[in-house]
Amino acid sequence: MPQKKNPDVLELIRGKSARVVGAVQQLFVLLKGLPLAYNRDLQEDKIAIFDSIDTVKACLGLAPAIVANASLNKERIANRINEGFLDATALMEYLIKRGVPMRTGHEIVGRVVAMCEEENCSINEFGLDELAQVSDLIDEGVYEVLGAQNAMNALTSYGSGGTTRVKEQLQTWKQRLGIGQL
Repeated sequence: MPQKKNPDVLELIRGKSARVVGAVQQLFVLLKGLPLAYNRDLQEDKIAIFDSIDTVKACLGLAPAIVANASLNKERIANRINEGFLDATALMEYLIKRGVPMRTGHEIVGRVVAMCEEENCSINEFGLDELAQVSDLIDEGVYEVLGAQNAMNALTSYGSGGTTRVKEQLQTWKQRLGIGQL
């Protein structure tokens, strides 16, 4: 439809990735029996390999153009980033670091989110007294991880989506690809 603005090409690329992953599995199963036969079954690898190559080439032909021409409404994102529960995971990790088992942390965060939905607010808008009613392990340090920016900054492990780690990865890949610096 001409009025459609949904970036469904990216959804199709995501779907095509399942096809390639399936081909990898097909090759694994094919190769597992090699020491036991004449290896004539290897004729079946061509379909998976060539189809995967064609699929990846087609996806890589489309993706760069989409990304290059994409734009983000940064003002709208900034105005709405704290809506919802982006920092719920950060709250759970905060509780886990304080010795709460993951299952219990999940339950506590679920109660906090339910309270937020009832009050129509975000987690970082609750006062310390309200949060402490859900768990006595929550203290003023919780505000170091609540809110979208603090939640992102709290993600510090290798490969995480935290600001520092993402910048490191961008720098690494820009160097590897020779496309300049941040």
